[in-house]
Amino acid sequence: MGIELELHAERPTRRARSRETLLRHSYEHGEALAKALRTLDRHNSGKLGWVDPYGDTLFNEQEAQVARQEVDALQQRCTGKEEKAALLDLAELLEACVATPGSYLWFIGD
Repeated sequence: MGIELELHAERPTRRARSRETLLRHSYEHGEALAKALRTLDRHNSGKLGWVDPYGDTLFNEQEAQVARQEVDALQQRCTGKEEKAALLDLAELLEACVATPGSYLWFIGD
């Protein structure tokens, strides 16, 4: 199970047209990102706890701003090199989403 990340200029669709809105992506840390996010309690955490590792989750720029604040605390709890690299990638994409009006960060679960 892994989670891939795609930053889109507008709300993505499942059709091939979504490639037209793709700004950046992260496909190399899927397993480690899923492992790091699995440590969160869905009911007692913020936005990142709601990422579905088996389905798709979208964050708009406002949700990305909230989630970005959660990444630092999660990084301190994770000890593995792979997880820290995955969270660094996530933080960069969240920041890019916040800085890009109308954008969405798409968490693509297995």
